[in-house]
Amino acid sequence: MHTLTRAELAELPQGDVRLLNSDLAQGLLTSTELARMAYVAADGTPRVFPMLFHWTGHEVVLSTFVPARKIEALRTRPEVAITIDAAETPPRALLLRGRAQVTEIDGIVPEYALAMRRYAGAEQGAAIVASVNGPGVRMARIAVNPAWVGVLDFQTRFPGGATAAEFARRGRA
Repeated sequence: MHTLTRAELAELPQGDVRLLNSDLAQGLLTSTELARMAYVAADGTPRVFPMLFHWTGHEVVLSTFVPARKIEALRTRPEVAITIDAAETPPRALLLRGRAQVTEIDGIVPEYALAMRRYAGAEQGAAIVASVNGPGVRMARIAVNPAWVGVLDFQTRFPGGATAAEFARRGRA
């Protein structure tokens, strides 16, 4: 994988999937920040749900236990948006859009166990997985292959594709 230089990153438009190769995107994809997944619920209203995730190198994988309501909602309307962001100054944000592919499995989703290890550490992560694993456990693996990628660092990349000067002028007459 080629990590983008600052100059290469500045040339790519928001939406370009090559932004996944930026240091900012790679840092957030391997961080312990939560992914916030937006989707449309069965009643037609928007929802945002914070979730642990695992990056496989080409998919963001989120997991939930069956029979979570979001499973059928994602099957009906698989288009999702995900943000993984760090609340620091300046903030850093990775914005993703794609289609969720939901697969139900018996037992623990492998990426769920990997995410638990990353978030909680090897020992505690394994203990958490062991505590929820048992006969009859079913999980849903929610895989999103990003089709649109946005990166915001509020130093070189700003919302709406603005330059630093344009962003600084926003809201002023």
